Amino acid sequence: MANTPAMDRCPWAGTDPLYVQYHDEEWGVPHADERRLFEKLILEGFQAGLSWITILRKREAFRRAFHAFDPERIVRYGEKDVARLMSDAGIVRNKLKIEATIDNARAYLKMRERTTLAAFLWLQMENGPILNRFTSMKEVPAETAESKRISKALKAEGFRFVGPTTIYAYMQSVGLVNDHLTACPRHGAVCKLHRGFERPQ
Repeated sequence: MANTPAMDRCPWAGTDPLYVQYHDEEWGVPHADERRLFEKLILEGFQAGLSWITILRKREAFRRAFHAFDPERIVRYGEKDVARLMSDAGIVRNKLKIEATIDNARAYLKMRERTTLAAFLWLQMENGPILNRFTSMKEVPAETAESKRISKALKAEGFRFVGPTTIYAYMQSVGLVNDHLTACPRHGAVCKLHRGFERPQ
């Protein structure tokens, strides 16, 4: 795990080891891994109305329940699979979100006929990644013009549970935005990762 001093780490990470690891190793890191991008998009949808730490604690159960977020498996889910998932105490049992996941797998596979999710997302970032320099959590927005644009674009592709607030959290998570506070060592580290990141085409 990255050794980020606790006093400097973004305060939202708290002291929960799982949250700390997520902050220090995952949050804000740019990447083009399709399975991870799809998984995060689904999990952000499940997070709506809940805390992210709740989803993190259930992430392994989600991965088992949704066949490692394989969209080609998920798109074939039927009523028995929905019933199976609704009886799985390890995940968030919300029928609308479960059904939306199946629809999102369908939308994802349709998108893949012409482009990747990574390329699609980065195409929306007209001026490249947003490297903010916030000094307080009060400055961090819940949504932005960019998250509204990406939300609209994803909805047009057939994705569900991708509202502007959900998408801004997603952008923060997958590195479209660097919202680590400037006092946090991860801010500079993530900026450095962006300099070496090859934008997907």
